Amino acid sequence: MAMWMTCTESKAQLYKAGHKIMQESSSSSAAASGIASKKQADLQAQYNSYKSTLQQLAQKIGELESEGDEHKLVLETLQPLPGSRKCFRMIGGVLVERTVAEVIPALETNAKGVESVLQQLVKEYKKTEEDMKKWQTKNKVQVVQGP
Repeated sequence: MAMWMTCTESKAQLYKAGHKIMQESSSSSAAASGIASKKQADLQAQYNSYKSTLQQLAQKIGELESEGDEHKLVLETLQPLPGSRKCFRMIGGVLVERTVAEVIPALETNAKGVESVLQQLVKEYKKTEEDMKKWQTKNKVQVVQGP
C-alpha cells in the first residue's frame, strides 16, 4: 500500500510539474508573441517613416522641376530681347521694374541654384530608397497590398 501511495504521490507531483511547465511555456509564448507584435509595430513604423520621407522628397523634387522649367521658359523668352527693354520681376511679393540685361544674370544664377538643389534631392531620394530596400531585405519585410 505504501508503494501505491508513492506512485500516486509521484503522479501528482509529475502532474503538478507538467502543469507548471505548461503555464510557464504558455506565458513565455505570450511574452514572445508580445515581443513579436512589438517588433512588428516597430517595423511598420520604420516602413511608414521611409515611405513618408520618400513621398516628401518626391514632392519637393516635383516642385523644383516645375520651378526650373519656369526659369528656362522665362530665359528663352528674354534671350532674344534687347538688354535695354523694360521687364518686371517679382521679388519677395513686390513687383519691381528692371531691364532685361539686369534680370537675365540673376535668372541664370537662380536657375543654376534650382538645378543644383534638384540634383542633391534626387541623390538623397535614391539613397533613401536604397536604404529602404536594404532595410527590407535585412528585416525580411514584404509589402502586402490591401484590396
